[in-house]
Amino acid sequence: MNTSIPSHGAAPVAAPSRAGRWWQEPMMWLVVGGPLAVVIAASATAAIAMRAADTVVLQTPAPTALRPAVQARNHAAAPPPATDAPVKR
Repeated sequence: MNTSIPSHGAAPVAAPSRAGRWWQEPMMWLVVGGPLAVVIAASATAAIAMRAADTVVLQTPAPTALRPAVQARNHAAAPPPATDAPVKR
């Protein structure tokens, strides 16, 4: 059976040969390469996270030298008082 049919007097065109193995096909590496890279990166990230887990840092009170700065930061971030009286400055 002839699969190439000449039209309007054109020469017959041969179908491309697919004799190569699957690992020699460049398009296969484009399709499989992306997800494969993601799986490898996720595995490496999980291994790093499990092997080098950080310890829990306990909340400690601020040293006395930093207390004025902490109080000023908290005061600046606090909402204004909800009173009708004018605020003295």
